[in-house]
Amino acid sequence: MAEPLRLFVLAGEPSGDRIGADLVQRLRRRTDLTLSGVGGPELEGEGVESLFPMDNLSVMGWSDVLKRLPLLLWRVRQTANAIVRQRPDVVVLIDSQVFVKAVASRVRKAGLRIPILLYVAPSVWAWRPERAAELRPLFDEVLAVLPFEPQAMADLDGPPTSYVGHPALTRFPMRPTQPERGPLLLLPGSREGELRRHLPLMREAATRLQAHPRIDGLVLPTLASLADRLRAEVATWPVAVQVVAGDDRSAAFQSAYAAFAVSGTISLELAMSGVPMVVTYVADPHQAKRAARIGHPVRIALPNIILGREVVPELQFVDPKAQRSMQPLAALLDDRDAVADQVAAFRELRTLMQKGAPEAPLVDPAERVLDHLEHRSFR
Repeated sequence: MAEPLRLFVLAGEPSGDRIGADLVQRLRRRTDLTLSGVGGPELEGEGVESLFPMDNLSVMGWSDVLKRLPLLLWRVRQTANAIVRQRPDVVVLIDSQVFVKAVASRVRKAGLRIPILLYVAPSVWAWRPERAAELRPLFDEVLAVLPFEPQAMADLDGPPTSYVGHPALTRFPMRPTQPERGPLLLLPGSREGELRRHLPLMREAATRLQAHPRIDGLVLPTLASLADRLRAEVATWPVAVQVVAGDDRSAAFQSAYAAFAVSGTISLELAMSGVPMVVTYVADPHQAKRAARIGHPVRIALPNIILGREVVPELQFVDPKAQRSMQPLAALLDDRDAVADQVAAFRELRTLMQKGAPEAPLVDPAERVLDHLEHRSFR
């Protein structure tokens, strides 16, 4: 009998935790596993005993990184040392791009030549394209969740890259119809920096739009770990907002009329569900300066990025108190045709995500992991 596959898997935030759990489930259908690494509730539910709390890595923006720099450097050393000591059969590092690159670099410098895969490609097609080539010595393969990324990585001389789809495809079924009325979803993110910068904007949206005739209540879907904190936050707002988590979060997606969401994975999850939305991002000062240096607009909503056109209105670097910040969301609520156009585009997006691009069709992430271990029989 073959020995279990020894997998070291690391996720630094909730979306990565879900991706990691999905990968573990897929691998378990093919082989026995011994797990180690870093994760949150999803990976811990699959049997990972996390080296440290996943939320240690949940930072966004340079101001957040600088505040936690000593802790992050310690966690890099701790993670790399654990990999070198354990010598797993394969390492899968999910998103958290700066952190996982530092971990992979330390492992390679230690001379450990085991397969290391990066799950979720960095956005080299938008920010610092030279990063693609820097990844080649560190990662044996990149598992991309966006269908155009394998070609982008090849064009930029990055590591071999495969399109493996996204768990949102199965976790968030497309709604059969768009409701005539329903809740407005407020989605400020999950990382501390995101919440600090976006909650004031969400409060403004809730206050200005709660009486709109298409809106039947205000709902803030979140993680179970954040629910109490956010209930205390919205209790100080001048309007009633329901905070939901778990199964209630999924139900909110099904009943919502529209959503106001921070950029990131949540915009893809909303699109897969067929929920019309406006996407926003309030940057810290360093990020705003970096965006200004680029000199051209960068899309922030994943549906727009994948389809290559503006399907979803974007609000970048906005003043939370400015009335004009609410105009795109108010306009969406007023325009049934705009709502219908978004839903139609989301169906197109879902088809593309299910198939992949012609040059990079959808493949199973578990198969890609196992293909790096052909000397052993796991199937």
